Amino acid sequence: MYQENAIWMGVGAEPDNKHVNLLLNQANRHGLIAGASGTGKTVTLKVMAEGFSKAGVPVFMADVKGDITGMAQAGKDSEDMQERIKRFGIEGFTYEGCPVRIWDMLGGAGLPVRITISDMGPSLLSRLLELTEVQEGVLDIVFRIADDKNLLLIDLKDLRAMLNFVAEHADEYETTYGKVSAQSVGAILRTLIAVEDQGGDVFFGEPALELDDWFQCAENGQGYVNILNAAKLIQSPQIYAMFLLWMLSELFDTLPEEGDLDKPKFVFFFDEAHLLFNDMPTELLDKIVQVVKLIRSKGVGVYFITQSPSDIPDEVLAQLSNRIQHGLRAYTPAEQKAVRAAAQSFRENPAFKSEDVILELGTGEALVSFLNEDGQPEIVERAKILPPQCLMAAASDDVMKEALSAQDDLMKKYGEAVDRESAEEQIEELEEEEEKAAKEEEERKKREEEKAMKEKAKAKAAEKAAIRAEERKIRQREKQQEQMMKGIGKIASQVLGSFGREATRQITRNLFGGRRR
Repeated sequence: MYQENAIWMGVGAEPDNKHVNLLLNQANRHGLIAGASGTGKTVTLKVMAEGFSKAGVPVFMADVKGDITGMAQAGKDSEDMQERIKRFGIEGFTYEGCPVRIWDMLGGAGLPVRITISDMGPSLLSRLLELTEVQEGVLDIVFRIADDKNLLLIDLKDLRAMLNFVAEHADEYETTYGKVSAQSVGAILRTLIAVEDQGGDVFFGEPALELDDWFQCAENGQGYVNILNAAKLIQSPQIYAMFLLWMLSELFDTLPEEGDLDKPKFVFFFDEAHLLFNDMPTELLDKIVQVVKLIRSKGVGVYFITQSPSDIPDEVLAQLSNRIQHGLRAYTPAEQKAVRAAAQSFRENPAFKSEDVILELGTGEALVSFLNEDGQPEIVERAKILPPQCLMAAASDDVMKEALSAQDDLMKKYGEAVDRESAEEQIEELEEEEEKAAKEEEERKKREEEKAMKEKAKAKAAEKAAIRAEERKIRQREKQQEQMMKGIGKIASQVLGSFGREATRQITRNLFGGRRR
């Protein structure tokens, strides 16, 4: 129940009946609501969330059991409620709901929640896909190439197209980005099928969620309670955990520094928190620790809800200053150890032993320790948690219809999925351009080959012509020589003939001339 500058969460044990208050100016120091099933964690969550809402602080919470929607509806009066109100000494108690917005990641009733593959990033996506170290390295390369080529990774189709594109050009990229094996790409593609079957084809896309839409207040000044419909989503725990981790990181990356505020700007409740930390890689855990440490300076409070504090790593647990511990059961040595650890996390109250009380707490009771005005943990109190002003159960169908119809303005923004040109289409264009370039190169080579063949044929023809010309010259020389020889022979014959006739005449004169004398 909201009071000035604080949320009244419960009443301590008799005879003091001390009011246990969560101070708003200390609420961004984060917190923990823990306890076994059926001990009252959900009621505690509702009391705290409606207190923030009435203080004008918007909150986010996941509804994994289907009963958080009751925050939209006023509670119902009963003899039991009247007895509780009287026992707590609550004056002016009224039943009323909170302004809510219902969101859904898997296409159910509520405002669609979508993020892009690029928004998720390779680290979170590797965690979601449960990739090996080598496969994660390949995914890093794929994202880097997409960035360098300005290819938009929006949905799973884009990622699948990008993986195939990089695999086909692996030899080209190896020297610049590193080796990309076909086996690793194939393994990643197989994991995408499982994510798609779990609703990833609906979750990844556009229009992407703008977190500013979760920081809104209603017209009456109360902060909206943003409820994520997670009853079906929780069956896909990896997607659930990765989305909430993305949201936490996004808040950290986008919000400005605020310093110490009178009240938080936003409060983030993380139910079933153990899902986030199961088998978490060290690098990712370090990131969460960093975010949880620093996000309080941005005016954001983070509250983890889980069964046992041991579900949360010590590095994170150390940052959770406002604590509500409902009852635990200790039937095994491990559970007994968890109880001792939970008890030791509180500032000791001399009136009781926390370790014993944790085992004795009934439904609606809790050990509570919040920070005081100086930021110091108060002495732990055994307290009974107040009833919420909203409905303890799930909201009625009529109330849900009314809440959903009040979201028409945001439904216009997020209702219809948008499939704009992104990596899948861009890669098709690249491949078409590459195919066109390859054809042009092939045609160019063909033209060059034809040109070379023509030039070769021309050269060969020229060579033949030169040979024929030389042969003609040789024949002409031979003919000239033959004619010259013939001329010489003729002259010789004439000379010899003339010489013979003269010689004959001379001989005849000599013979007959002598006789005449």
